[in-house]
Amino acid sequence: MTRRKAAERLVWAVDMLAVEPTDHLLEIGCGHGVAVSLVCDRLDGGRITAIDRSPKMIAMAGKRNARFVAAGVASFQTVALHEADFGRARFDKVFAVHVGLFVRGQPAREMRIIADHLAPGGSLSLVYQPLAPAQVRSTVDTLSTMLDDHGFAVSDMIVHDLASGPICCVVARPRHATTPDAGTRRGVNGGSGRP
Repeated sequence: MTRRKAAERLVWAVDMLAVEPTDHLLEIGCGHGVAVSLVCDRLDGGRITAIDRSPKMIAMAGKRNARFVAAGVASFQTVALHEADFGRARFDKVFAVHVGLFVRGQPAREMRIIADHLAPGGSLSLVYQPLAPAQVRSTVDTLSTMLDDHGFAVSDMIVHDLASGPICCVVARPRHATTPDAGTRRGVNGGSGRP
């Protein structure tokens, strides 16, 4: 994967989040912390917590975002999601970019943790860019089925063509917390509309 491809994917992913200045966010699998930087640039009163299993990635992400950490806007934890303890924290938006667990794993514990820590009205956004462009639609289906199986109602599915290839974002909320209109699939589109 080229650095340009990763950066393009992360910029699009953060655009899809429609970050509000006071949002509290959680990124799962933050890698080098590029998305954290993009999110922090949009915050004013909000904050982001980012986790990754790799101490090396967390060290690089913390270094990249040192000014945001010092300002109390960003915090990092070296932990896998299924082992994370967020205490009483509640997040308006939880997101993961290209995290294989949600496509190929059995994320029952992880999905419970996410549901337990979403604020009322909060959302989960899963962004994935398949290596084979033809797999993007099946990836949307796989993510949607996984979310449904774990008690989430899908509220939006977006497919967009980047220069590096097609990418998708599936947005969902815990089914028990949805409003009567939530969970309506608005369809997969080729645009870059926000969830």
